[in-house]
Amino acid sequence: MASAVEQLAKNASWGSFSKASELKQRILFVLGALLIYRLGTYIPVPGIDPHVWNEIFDQKSGGILDMFNLFSGGALERMTIFALNIMPYISASIIMQLAAAMVPSLEAMKKEGEMGRMKINQYTRYLTVLLAVVQAYGMAVGLESFQGATGSAVIDPGVFFRVSTVITIVGGTVFLMWLGEQITQRGIGNGISLIIFAGIVAELPRAFASTLELGRQGTFNFLELALIFAGVIAVIAFIVFMERAHRRVVVQYPKRQMGNKMTAADSNHIPLKLNTAGVIPPIFASSLLLLPLTVVGFSGAEGGDFTATLARYLQNGTPTYMILYGALVAFFCFFYTAIVFNPDENADMLRKNGGFIPGIRPGKSTANYLDYIMTRITTIGAIYLVFVCLLPEFMISKYSLPFYFGGTSLLIVVSVTLDTVGQVQSHLVAHQYEGLLKKSNLSNGKSRRNRRR
Repeated sequence: MASAVEQLAKNASWGSFSKASELKQRILFVLGALLIYRLGTYIPVPGIDPHVWNEIFDQKSGGILDMFNLFSGGALERMTIFALNIMPYISASIIMQLAAAMVPSLEAMKKEGEMGRMKINQYTRYLTVLLAVVQAYGMAVGLESFQGATGSAVIDPGVFFRVSTVITIVGGTVFLMWLGEQITQRGIGNGISLIIFAGIVAELPRAFASTLELGRQGTFNFLELALIFAGVIAVIAFIVFMERAHRRVVVQYPKRQMGNKMTAADSNHIPLKLNTAGVIPPIFASSLLLLPLTVVGFSGAEGGDFTATLARYLQNGTPTYMILYGALVAFFCFFYTAIVFNPDENADMLRKNGGFIPGIRPGKSTANYLDYIMTRITTIGAIYLVFVCLLPEFMISKYSLPFYFGGTSLLIVVSVTLDTVGQVQSHLVAHQYEGLLKKSNLSNGKSRRNRRR
């Protein structure tokens, strides 16, 4: 069966795309949803003076605002209704996943199947609204304290501005949360990842142009500029190679009696990805750092205040930020892998299906062996993710390159692209398989009619 599916995957070509009407509808839905998202990143928050805000953003750029602007797809720079983007939802998901691993009642709820998953998702939505309200209020208060060369960033500060800003920004976040879920259900790929992906890709041309402008101004010579773009291409190629890498664990199935039929012995494998967590660790790590710093960045604190000191130590490129970011990426790599891959469940599934790993006893020994392998390859995956995420950060802090050339953004773009293309190919394989079944049924029907004649 596995060899037949692999053969179908090889035969699945983009030429059969025109016949897959459901796949076309899904892709069109994704494109339409992302277009709505990009339009929303240009709808400004009421009561903001755009010219003053642009001055303030340019003055404060190069730190936490640039990182937040990266994940908002430029919405923060324009101070629009999607200024918070989907980050409160990601932060809420982190908190709920950590809670599900530590709180017995939530852990039991997670094991209830679809009903339990729906309850946890509902709690995640409530927590998203709460976090978005806190962050939006912090932004509203901070905006009132910002002063540009030509005046205040807020036209008419006061309670009405704060309330309207909180309602507007929280509404934008809730809408994006709903839109991401719709993309996942009715489209192709993970909706939340695609929203972040669309924001980064939409700003890449401007990042490319600003890098060329730095070369024109003399910040880089031609050779340095060529080396920078060659380095970006090398990082992308390295990410593709590592995301495709996996360890094959050989599994054998002995001869079995299935009713009156004896099945032949078979051999298969379990593909264990080197980076099982995918793009989740850098997104989680970034959002966790951005959660407290949202209020810090908009607090308007000066001098020796605690918030100003915290913001200074957690600026991009500082040793504290690098250490915290790398540690969080490594932690979430192991944490998320432990959530999505359970060695005991996989070992039990193999035992129930009569499969075994050569040289390893079924049951607990198989679970320990799988856990040992996953720990080793996850360690390599964590080192790879930390390297990819931190190396460009050094380049950004040293040469003032745009954040869109950072390791996190490149990793998100490449990983989401590979995942989406893989899902498109899966739909094409399923479409071909359905076509073969229909042809088989038609041919069987014709042969039966011929025999009757």
